[in-house]
Amino acid sequence: MCRIIRFVDNRAEIREFLASRRARISPAEMGLPAAGADRRVPGLRREELAALAGVSLSYYIRLERGDATGVSDSVLDSITRALKLDDVERAHLAALARADSAARRSAPSAASGPRLRPVVQRMLAAMTSVPAYVANSRLDVIGANDLARATFWPMLDSGAVPNLVRYAFIDVPDASAWPDWDALADELVAKLRAATGRDPHDKALAELTDELAAASDEFRRRWASRDVHGHGHGVMRYVHPAVGQLALGYETFEFVTEPGLVLRIYHAEPGSPTADALPQLAAWYADKQTGDADAGERDTGVRETVTPAPDQVKHPRERGW
Repeated sequence: MCRIIRFVDNRAEIREFLASRRARISPAEMGLPAAGADRRVPGLRREELAALAGVSLSYYIRLERGDATGVSDSVLDSITRALKLDDVERAHLAALARADSAARRSAPSAASGPRLRPVVQRMLAAMTSVPAYVANSRLDVIGANDLARATFWPMLDSGAVPNLVRYAFIDVPDASAWPDWDALADELVAKLRAATGRDPHDKALAELTDELAAASDEFRRRWASRDVHGHGHGVMRYVHPAVGQLALGYETFEFVTEPGLVLRIYHAEPGSPTADALPQLAAWYADKQTGDADAGERDTGVRETVTPAPDQVKHPRERGW
């Protein structure tokens, strides 16, 4: 199959992002006539948006065509207000505009391999009661503690550097294990889209989106929406093959000294079925690791898979969900 996205075209990103945000604003919101014979485009016309932003039509047209050379912060602020962008979208547009100017002064960045400082890995290992991992801007998981590997098995225990978006759209064996898969998929793609604004010359990111777009219709549809999303907090549900359904809250922290890296820590409500399941998962994973090590010592060449006892494997309904 031929590749679809060979590189991140920053001007195209600006053009498509602005057009998609303009299209979602209803004329009625602004007290303008609804669609009719004289309104052939969804949302606002360019001249209407330019008037709302207080900039000339020719200037806005140049910007929406992808030319952000020399655009001032005040103009960007006016346009973001007119488009009703949220904080993440505002930051994305600003990053795209900065990258457009920088593109004339720098060559595309080379793909950088996943790296994690040893001290951070030691900190992860010290978190024994909560699942935690570190991901980069491409959503490669470059470090995780044992409880995270147990909780998100087999995704984080494959022996390779897992990528959350690739797993969701290509590698996931059963999407039904993720009850909120649609919302999760939207969020992952929107995070990846935001990463292109921060570094449109990331070769590895371009290669990843190329691969995903070639392999998944679902990814292509979401990628075309141009939505962006930041890292935050929330609740994630997952049906684990050994302990059944988990409901995990999460908090995400950005590394100030290493832009692009984030630490995600999961937690369970005290006294909840998920809180009871986490120690079981830790014990299950430790037993599995011991079994794998024993299999390696016997030199069988086959990695042992520990099958959970029948009373450990419960359907979500049996756990009261």
